[in-house]
Amino acid sequence: MDPAMLPPWTLVVLVFVVAFFYASVGFGGASGYLAAMGLFALSTDMMASTALTLNIIVAGMAFWAYVRAGHFRARLLWPFLLTSVPMAFVGGYIDVSDLLYRTLLYLALAYLGVRLLLFDGVDESQSGAIRASWLWMLLSGAAIGLLSGMLGLGGGIFLSPLIVLSGWGKAKEAAASSAGFIIVNSVSSIVGRLLGGNFVFGAFGLALLPVGLAGGWLGSRWGAEKLSGPSMRRLLGAVLLLGVVQYFWVQFR
Repeated sequence: MDPAMLPPWTLVVLVFVVAFFYASVGFGGASGYLAAMGLFALSTDMMASTALTLNIIVAGMAFWAYVRAGHFRARLLWPFLLTSVPMAFVGGYIDVSDLLYRTLLYLALAYLGVRLLLFDGVDESQSGAIRASWLWMLLSGAAIGLLSGMLGLGGGIFLSPLIVLSGWGKAKEAAASSAGFIIVNSVSSIVGRLLGGNFVFGAFGLALLPVGLAGGWLGSRWGAEKLSGPSMRRLLGAVLLLGVVQYFWVQFR
């Protein structure tokens, strides 16, 4: 079946599922929305703009749920924001070609999928004992911000594995930080796109907002109160890799 001929309700279901599962681990879901919208005949600007808008809503609910549950640590958020915000603005202002956009997007998704799927986790009792250097956090924030702005991602999906793999914080602390990171960088990226004339939203995006709202609310409550991290990371990794496989199957079949 031609992906462009898929019924519209397919995208509605996919957005709800993505919002639910991504919000449960503190993500906004932009990478998942992009993979889902990649199944349809949509422009890259519309895909990125819609994903960023959904990101703000879903990550906002995740951030609220994790803060309310007592998992937020400010020192795991604001140092990254110092450099990521201006770089996300720059990235959102850059108008990349369709081929370059999709290549960067799916390479990033493949890398993240493998990392999330194969990551075995760390000892939660030891997480947070390692203090990150300021230079490393600032450089990491800048790199994540630039890439996120270019790809239409919020950046939390890069930040959360970094925090956990480095032993800087526990899984749910990383989720809280990632959600806050996603909100700020998504707003910055949207501003950059607006100034660059690359923000395309309209009725299509508006129709998906209630779907993302419902999925994000349910998922964030589940994640903050009941979810165990390792199994969900593996599930997210599998979802990302399936999106990559689908993209290349469509391109080269």
